[in-house]
Amino acid sequence: MKQSPKVLCIEDDQDTIELLAEVLTEEGYQVIVATSGVEGVEKFAQGPDLIICDIEMPNGSGFFVISELRKLGAEAPSVPFIFITAHAERENHLRARQLGCDDFVAKPIDFELLIEMVRHRLRAPARPAPAVSLTPRETEVMTWVARGKSSADIAVVMSTSERTVNFHVNNVLQKLAVGSRTQAAVRCAQLGLIDVND
Repeated sequence: MKQSPKVLCIEDDQDTIELLAEVLTEEGYQVIVATSGVEGVEKFAQGPDLIICDIEMPNGSGFFVISELRKLGAEAPSVPFIFITAHAERENHLRARQLGCDDFVAKPIDFELLIEMVRHRLRAPARPAPAVSLTPRETEVMTWVARGKSSADIAVVMSTSERTVNFHVNNVLQKLAVGSRTQAAVRCAQLGLIDVND
């Protein structure tokens, strides 16, 4: 089963963070909650695929969070970062962009707009990865794996043997350096190697 993306929400207002978590969970995302900038930086270790962060917080502002994460090397800057803020001053926008912010949502939050931003940012591969290519047969096999088909089912669909299907799956596992079919399917989708929407 495909693992849903993780979204780290950093917001000190209890009502807002609860609503964010509820809306994102309903949309199928895993939500990691932090109620201060310092806590948000700590929870980055849980490997979020995207970050939503308030700017004005008493214990570590949003600017503190994005600055700290940008010090972590190649991994952190590749994670999309969306600011939510009640302050729309040009200076805030400029500083946030300079620090690597990807999008802004003003308070009160337009949740429909926010969800569209999240979907857009998670459609593209968030993290840099080594160049990987699949053969046409590997692409076909992994497309069926992503759709939840077993090797036996795929063998019937492709008019081949289950052993051949497993051979292709194992090749993809090695190319992507992952340990399971599910991880391979998710990675292939993230890298745009397969299209799971057909």
